[in-house]
Amino acid sequence: MVSFDFKKLFRQHKTMALLVTIAIMWAFFSWKTEGDFITSRNLSNLLRQMSITGILACGMVLVIISGEIDLSVGSMLGLLGGIAAILNVTHNFPLILNWSLILLIGLTLGIVNGYLVAYMRVPSFIVGLGGMLAFRGILLGITGGITIAPVSSDLVYLGQGYLPSKLGILLGLSLFILTVTLTYKKRIASKVYALPKSPLYKDILQVTAIGSIILAFISILNTYAGIPAPVLLLLFLLGFLTYITTQTVFGRRIYAVGSNMEAALLSGVNVKAVKIWVFGLMGVMCSLAGLVNTARLAAGSPSAGTMGELDAIAACFIGGTSMRGGSGTVYGALIGALVMASLDNGMSMLDVDSYWQMIVKGGILILAVWIDVSTRSNSR
Repeated sequence: MVSFDFKKLFRQHKTMALLVTIAIMWAFFSWKTEGDFITSRNLSNLLRQMSITGILACGMVLVIISGEIDLSVGSMLGLLGGIAAILNVTHNFPLILNWSLILLIGLTLGIVNGYLVAYMRVPSFIVGLGGMLAFRGILLGITGGITIAPVSSDLVYLGQGYLPSKLGILLGLSLFILTVTLTYKKRIASKVYALPKSPLYKDILQVTAIGSIILAFISILNTYAGIPAPVLLLLFLLGFLTYITTQTVFGRRIYAVGSNMEAALLSGVNVKAVKIWVFGLMGVMCSLAGLVNTARLAAGSPSAGTMGELDAIAACFIGGTSMRGGSGTVYGALIGALVMASLDNGMSMLDVDSYWQMIVKGGILILAVWIDVSTRSNSR
C-alpha cells in the first residue's frame, strides 16, 4: 500500500520530484567542491553546457511523444555545424544567409527522415541509424576529417556571447508579468466556463515561487556576465514549443498520434503529415544546436555531436517523457537535460573518471525508464 501511494504521488508530482533531485544533486556537488559548484561562473557555464543537449531534447521530445525515435540527431548536428563553419570560413557567407541556409538544410533533412518513416514505412529506428552513419560520413567527407577554424566573431557570439545585465533584468520582469497574466487568464476562463478553479492562495504561491526562481536565475547570471546567448535561445524555444504543444491543434495531434495512432486516423488526423512535420522540427533543432556548437567551439569539428542523440533521448526520459509515446512535456525534457549537464559538470569538477561518468548516466537512464514503466503499470 505504501509503495503504491509513493508511485501515485510521484506520477502526480513528477516535475517537483525532478526539481528536488536537482537541488539534492547541487547540494552534494557544492559540498564536495567546497562551494565551487554553485558559483555564478560555474552555474553560467553549466547552463551554457546544457543548452546544446536542451535544444536537441526540445525536438526529440516531440518525436518520442509521436511514438517514434531519431538516432541521427547527433550526426545531423555535427554535419550542419560543419557546413556552417565551411560557409563562414571558406566562403565568407554573411551571417544571416549562413543561418538561413543551415536552418533550411536542417528542415529538409528532417522532412526526408519523416517521409521515409511516414510514407515509405521504414521504422524510425532504422532511419535514424542509417542517418547517423550517413551524416557522419558526409561530415568527414566535406571537412576532410580536419577542424574548420576560426569562425567569425559574429557567429561566435551565438555560443559565447552574453545578454547585457539591464536587458536580462527587463527579460526577467517580462517573464514574471507573463506568468501573472497567464495565471489570471486561466482563473477567468475557469470562471466563465464553470470549470473547477484552484484556490487563490495556491495560484499566489505558484506565481511567487516562479517569480523567486526568475529572480534567482537573473541575479546569479548577472553576477557573472549576464544570460548566455545559448540559454536565451533555449528559453525562447521552451516558450515557443510549449505554446505549440499545449495551445495548438497540431500540438494536440502529436499527442493523439503517439497515444493511439489508429484512433487518430479514425478521427480524421493526417498522421503522415504530423510525423513529417515533427521530424522537420527535429531537423530545425539540429540546425540550431549545430550553430550553437560551432559558435561555442569557434570551429567546425568532424567529431561534433558524437553521442548527442543519446544525451537528448536520456534527457527526455529522465524528464518524464513516456517511451510508449503520447506523454511528455518540453519543460520536462529541459529539466532532464539539466540533470544530465549537472552530472557531467559535477563529476568533472570532482575528477571522476570518464568511465564512471558513463556508468552513472546509463544507470540513471535505466532508472528513469523503470520509474515510467512501474508508475504507468499501476495507473491502468
